[in-house]
Amino acid sequence: MSDTPPDRLAVNPGSPFHDPAALERGVGVRFNGIERDDVEEYSVGEGWIRVQAGKARDRRGNPMTLKINGSVEPYFLELNK
Repeated sequence: MSDTPPDRLAVNPGSPFHDPAALERGVGVRFNGIERDDVEEYSVGEGWIRVQAGKARDRRGNPMTLKINGSVEPYFLELNK
């Protein structure tokens, strides 16, 4: 696996951008210079993140998300061994 996280990554296993290997390694996201730990999905190329909108759910029971535009910088977390 490379030292850079994927350009687009989603936490939802039903998404085509879900990568279990990257998520197991641990991915952090810096959005507009601020560390975020509530990111559901991100895209570096398009410059956006999706975050959960409170406790709201859609009709299928999935969390409702908000798409926020800005500077996205993903990185791998250092795992303690």
